[in-house]
Amino acid sequence: MGCMPIMSVFAANSAIAKQPGKSNPLMDHKLGADPFALTYNGRVYVYMSSDAYVYNSDGSVKDNDFSVLNKINVISSADMVNWTDHTPVPVAGANNSNNGQGIAKWASLSWAPSVAVKKINGVDKFFLYFANGASGIGVLTANSPVGPWTDPLGKALVTTSTAGMSGVTWLFDPAVLVDDDGNGYLYCGGGIPNTSDPASIANPRTARVLKLGPDMTSIAGSATTIDAPYMFEDSGIHKYNGKYYYSYCINFSGTHPAAYPAGEIGYMVSNSPTGPFTYVGHFLKNPYTFFGVGGNNHHAVFNFNNQWYVVYHAQTVSKAQLGDGKGYRSPHINKLVHNADGTIQEVQGNMDGIAQIANLNPYTRVEAETIGWNAGIGTEATQAAGGPVSNMNVTNIHNGDWVAVGNVDFGSGGAKTFKANVASSTGGKIEIRLDSVAGTLAGTLNVPSTGGTQTWKEVETAVSNATGVHRLFLVFTGSGSGQLFNFDYWQFAANAAGTGNRVEAEDMTLSGTYAGKITSPFNGVALYGNNDAGSFSQYFAYDTHTISIRGASSNSSTARVDLQIGGTTVGSVYFTGTTPTVQTLTNVVHGTGAQEVKLIVTTDNGTWDTYVDYIEWSL
Repeated sequence: MGCMPIMSVFAANSAIAKQPGKSNPLMDHKLGADPFALTYNGRVYVYMSSDAYVYNSDGSVKDNDFSVLNKINVISSADMVNWTDHTPVPVAGANNSNNGQGIAKWASLSWAPSVAVKKINGVDKFFLYFANGASGIGVLTANSPVGPWTDPLGKALVTTSTAGMSGVTWLFDPAVLVDDDGNGYLYCGGGIPNTSDPASIANPRTARVLKLGPDMTSIAGSATTIDAPYMFEDSGIHKYNGKYYYSYCINFSGTHPAAYPAGEIGYMVSNSPTGPFTYVGHFLKNPYTFFGVGGNNHHAVFNFNNQWYVVYHAQTVSKAQLGDGKGYRSPHINKLVHNADGTIQEVQGNMDGIAQIANLNPYTRVEAETIGWNAGIGTEATQAAGGPVSNMNVTNIHNGDWVAVGNVDFGSGGAKTFKANVASSTGGKIEIRLDSVAGTLAGTLNVPSTGGTQTWKEVETAVSNATGVHRLFLVFTGSGSGQLFNFDYWQFAANAAGTGNRVEAEDMTLSGTYAGKITSPFNGVALYGNNDAGSFSQYFAYDTHTISIRGASSNSSTARVDLQIGGTTVGSVYFTGTTPTVQTLTNVVHGTGAQEVKLIVTTDNGTWDTYVDYIEWSL
């Protein structure tokens, strides 16, 4: 998104649109439109059309013509403020799209994605639905929410020839729902057959719902028409209190009754996923109302940790950069509230967004492309080894650029060292600052020349004064006007003396058939059956610790959870009764360096469940 001029760290470059302390837009180092949210294993994944600036021959930015929407951008977060950037999915493969790496060789575009997860043959499978322009819907499959993705059909899943799709003006904007019984449903369509006919404007009848086959990649039966009044585009679906909510963008044509405001998100309710649906009202105004720049309105409603939200797009980043949105969009999230009678309150769009819902643990590996706020940087697919699927690195780093994350919990004992995986032809520095770009300097990491921008080396430095909870700013400095280095990941190590460190169970990665989050008797997790587990990665400088675990049983019986470190069971703790207690294991010996820490149930007999609040350790 452009380099910034050289300057000292104390005149550091400025954020574009997402300002420190604010949560919207979700990102501003790149664009993203038509967002859809999937929640999985304690994270929110947002999938977007790949808005990117298109230029005139003189180098000026032209109005968005949607010609580069041939991939899907993906970001994810556990706390709703710090978002990890994942490698974009190169969906479209026709006409050598995506440099010949496009997955769907028949598709030339990939608009408005939606994603679902369904357990098939005991394994979680992920399904990404996308629109090939306005001509049809395709599907990709994967074994994780970030891929790698494959095309199971080699052709479109839904076209105008699909039963029941006749009369759809724009066959795009899919939304997917996997119901409680495991059945999947796909919603799509849009457009007005005759924009000169008031009756056609009022009842376009271009929205459809299709039942998916058990494999989620086939259609069962014929599509059903949803008679959504003043339908334009942007199908949405969610289920609340046993009711099905179909939502959509109301069209802009003609004259509307007050109940159907142009360019806003209206909604209908049904007792069945296939309708009939009854129009109830509207809940999200056009982005112009909130941000002074309008355009189309695209949304998705989702639930995360028992709170409802809506993700939508607005031209806030492009407006901040260009002075005019020019049709380029960026993702936002705000809370959504259902009233007691099932109606939905009007959403208040703003730049404040969602307050951070969990602290970030600095003592586990954190991807550099996990970004709360930034200035000047970009991201790219990385060649660094040992990272997660679809790993990225931060790039385009110049003097005065920075990245920051919110609410980093260093604990009362604090951090003693900071390490980072970097690659550079020239070198530079990372200043580790607390609370702001010019805040307390906790340490400085010297980045050497590693021999190339994809030749990676882990380097480390001592830090001080990093205790408690702070925003963390990693400020990049160096000489010259060129790119300084690339940045893959970072991690702190805790002080050896005194206090220990704590990881909340709800921040762990959950696995097993039944493991889930709870809010009573504390915010934590429940491990219901054998092999249910919560785990995280932890760097240990020393091989012996005292480890405490707070938890409870689901009833008066005694519940057991085993502690594994590095794949080895190092102890077990027992909780009797529903009153939370802290159980402590002393002199626990384990491996050093990066280790997987896992709390796992292995002795369940069906008479108790284990509730876990947190794990804490000290020397």
